[in-house]
Amino acid sequence: MLHFHRGDQLLRAAPHSQGDAPGAVASVVPAARGPKMFDAGTLRYLVLQLIADKPRHGYDIIKAIEQRAGGAYAPSPGAIYPLMHGLVGHGYVAVSLDGNKKLHSITPEGLAFLAANRAYVDAIAARVDAPAGADDDLRHLMHELKAAVLARGRAGESDASRLDAMRAILRRARADIEALA
Repeated sequence: MLHFHRGDQLLRAAPHSQGDAPGAVASVVPAARGPKMFDAGTLRYLVLQLIADKPRHGYDIIKAIEQRAGGAYAPSPGAIYPLMHGLVGHGYVAVSLDGNKKLHSITPEGLAFLAANRAYVDAIAARVDAPAGADDDLRHLMHELKAAVLARGRAGESDASRLDAMRAILRRARADIEALA
């Protein structure tokens, strides 16, 4: 029976390119449990770059990403540790013991992977390092919109026609925003 570790699945989520951008960098998307800065597979590029900069422990990686994102995002241990396991399994990272902690170091294969994906790695770094500014206002407006929709959708006075009207408003707003691109 085959089984995969979550980190291994994350490594397969985005292709291992030879310099092509393997996909778009995910934008900050408000979610029930907070903003999501990365899609599956994208985080590995940032983690590899951080380890290439200097060997790190898992907790150090979490804190470094949080610092670079200005406190707006910190990956969970449940995202980082399986990812690290997958990076080790692919030969991109080597592990040594530092007391009772694992110290992760980049391997030549990891450096080659980063070099082959340099444009994508740089785009991710720019996204993380970008000042939040205008995004903060959009994020706030999205949370207000979500609260209003949920409040009206849950209210006892919501009937089918009201819900249909709300759906139509949201679809028009989405279409208008997509038309801006």
